[in-house]
Amino acid sequence: MEDLETTGKTAMLVAIGNNAAGIVAVADTIKEDSKAAIAALHDLGIRVAMVTGDNERTARHVADQVGIDEVQAGVLPEGKVAAIRDLQSRYGNSVAMVGDGINDAPALKQANVGIAIGAGADVAIEAADVTLVKGELTKAVEAIALSKATFRKIVQNLFWAWFYNLAAIPIAALGLLHPMIGVIAMTVSSLSVIGNSLLLKGARLEVSKS
Repeated sequence: MEDLETTGKTAMLVAIGNNAAGIVAVADTIKEDSKAAIAALHDLGIRVAMVTGDNERTARHVADQVGIDEVQAGVLPEGKVAAIRDLQSRYGNSVAMVGDGINDAPALKQANVGIAIGAGADVAIEAADVTLVKGELTKAVEAIALSKATFRKIVQNLFWAWFYNLAAIPIAALGLLHPMIGVIAMTVSSLSVIGNSLLLKGARLEVSKS
């Protein structure tokens, strides 16, 4: 039983009466893009934890295969919310969770960002903030990269908007700025914000699955 569990399988004892008669081992297949997705999250400086109901040995084996940093094993469905709260207490309000099952819904709601697998249960999708339509874990990384790129654009646009106003308002207050020049400056400010935002379309978000 230990040998099966240390190779990533969940072992179940079969009994006849009160006597053990055999062992049945089952295992979930690891998604093809899991390792690439976790490596990409590490590149973004994000720590990855796995919260699972499987036993410690099985969970550790899977974590070692794909490069997961932290494992919380043997967690019952109702314990997943507590696990998310524990992570939030240690890492602050920046915990995202990826899940697809009915039992994941409360934890997805508790997480700061809930990410549901599109092929999962409807209740999980309803509870989540983001749904990965294709169900590929690399899409979660792309969503995070897109959010970071969007936030950078917001900061840049605020800078340029304030720059134009701070530069022009004192000149206008002194009566040195012609009204038409003010109109042109405001138009240029708006166009620069729009143009900078449109550059998001060229952002490279795809994660290599190799």
